[in-house]
Amino acid sequence: MSINGNETSTQQATGLPVLTRKDFQSDQEVKWCPGCGDYAILAQVQKIMPELGIPREKIAFISGIGCSSRFPYYMATYGFHGIHGRAPAIATGLKAARPDLSVWVVTGDGDGMSIGGNHFIHTMRRNIGLKILLFNNRIYGLTKGQASPTSELGKKTKSTPLGSLDRPFNPLSVAIGSDGTFVARTIDGEIAHMQHVIRKAAEHQGTAFVEIYQNCVVFNDEAFAYLTDKASKADRMLFLEHGKPLLFGKNKDKGIRMGANFSPEVVEVGEESGKVPLAEIAVHDESVANPSYSFMLSRMDYPDFPVPMGVLRAVRRPAYEEVLVAQAEKAKARYGGALADMDKLLQAGDTWTIGK
Repeated sequence: MSINGNETSTQQATGLPVLTRKDFQSDQEVKWCPGCGDYAILAQVQKIMPELGIPREKIAFISGIGCSSRFPYYMATYGFHGIHGRAPAIATGLKAARPDLSVWVVTGDGDGMSIGGNHFIHTMRRNIGLKILLFNNRIYGLTKGQASPTSELGKKTKSTPLGSLDRPFNPLSVAIGSDGTFVARTIDGEIAHMQHVIRKAAEHQGTAFVEIYQNCVVFNDEAFAYLTDKASKADRMLFLEHGKPLLFGKNKDKGIRMGANFSPEVVEVGEESGKVPLAEIAVHDESVANPSYSFMLSRMDYPDFPVPMGVLRAVRRPAYEEVLVAQAEKAKARYGGALADMDKLLQAGDTWTIGK
């Protein structure tokens, strides 16, 4: 999709009115805590929306319960504030009924990975054309600071005063393990990177999942300080670029090499003695059909490895709504007018009547 200022080639071709970020800002007062990472995410989504060339009436934002779930109120599009964990189910119904709509799901680590976990994995495996943004602050913020499914092992919270005994979910691993076709991660402090990743998600045909590391200034402040510190973040984040070697560090002098048993290892890159030549560094390929490679990336974490940021996996598979429409057309051809008569349709297969 080519971008020319605030106007896309799609808008030029269709004669649609040119929209701006302001057109996607609702009249509702944004109510998050001062300094919350949600503000940055909202601003970037509102900025990206006009570039997609989609009329506002063709866009819907669906949410569940949590601080992130206020999102639909702040977007001047259609929206639905659902119940806890059920946003993927609601959005699936909407996309199945209206494949022409651009449907977005906004959720959090508690809403999406706890009560909504089952809905999440089935949405990923179906590959219906939803764009899922999961705000991960590793805490239950709305309910005042309990441990969430992504809270670290041993984390002390109001619900785990002696330290959490639960091993945390890795949302990227859950998505890839569910055979998600687009899986990515970004962080609220990297504005340009966040824009890039969300644009890529918007362009994907099928379910696109983006985990966004998001700081909760009240109940889990500086949870990602190890990634946001200017002096060290270059050594702790690995920005993925399709077709390019896995390099990181301020001078791009560190890299990831594949060791024994498909295990990644951090090495110093260079031609000097004791260093590894660039030719031995793994090259990122987001289009690999086998999910093993992207799953391996999802397991890399600080302090043993730099944290991968960007698109881990982006593969093409027919979207659920595409095959659903095709199946419906086939059924129409098979049953003809029976589809217009529910009684006839219900009796069109293996049915029988008992008694009178």
